[in-house]
Amino acid sequence: MTGIVVLLPGATTIYVLWRLFLFLDRLAGDLVYPFTGIIPGLGLLLTLLFVVLAGLLTTNIVGRKLIAMGEYILLKVPFASTVYRTAKQIVEAFIRQDRRMFREVVLVEYPRPGVYALAFVTGETKGEVRDKVGHDMLNIFLPTTPNPTSGFLLMVPKADVIPLEMSVEEAIKMIISGGLVTPPYRSR
Repeated sequence: MTGIVVLLPGATTIYVLWRLFLFLDRLAGDLVYPFTGIIPGLGLLLTLLFVVLAGLLTTNIVGRKLIAMGEYILLKVPFASTVYRTAKQIVEAFIRQDRRMFREVVLVEYPRPGVYALAFVTGETKGEVRDKVGHDMLNIFLPTTPNPTSGFLLMVPKADVIPLEMSVEEAIKMIISGGLVTPPYRSR
C-alpha cells in the first residue's frame, strides 16, 4: 500500500504523457506518412511541443480566456464536471502547498478528548471570531484520509495545539497512507 501512495503521482503523470504521445504519434503518422513516410521521434516531438504550448497558452490573457471558456463547458457536463473539479482541487492544493499554505503540522484533540488528529496551521484567527472568543486562536485545517484536499476548518485555542517537528510533506504522506507511512522521529 505504501508503494502505491509513493508511486501513484509519478505513474499517473507518466501514463497521461504516454497516452498523449500515442495519440499524437498515431495522428501525426496518419497525416504525414502518406507524404514523407515514417519520421522517427515525431510523436515525441509533438508531445513536447503540445506540453510547452499548453504552458505558454495559460500564461497570457487570451490563453486564460480560452481555458476559462473550456472550463465553463466542462463544468456543464455531468460526469466530466465531477472528475474535472476533483482533479483541479488536487492540483491547486499541491500548488498552494509550495506557497506554504500550511505553516506547520500540529496535533489537536479531535473528535473527542483523548483522541488526536494530525492537522495543519493555516494562520491565526483574527477579526470578529478573535474578538468574540477573547483569546488567541489558530485556524487549523484538519484533512481527511486518504484525500487531504478535503477536510474541516477548526478554530482552536493556541494552548490546545501541540506542535510537531515533522514537515508538511511528511504529514501529508502519513495522512494519505492512513498512517502506514510514518516519518522517522528525530527526538531532541
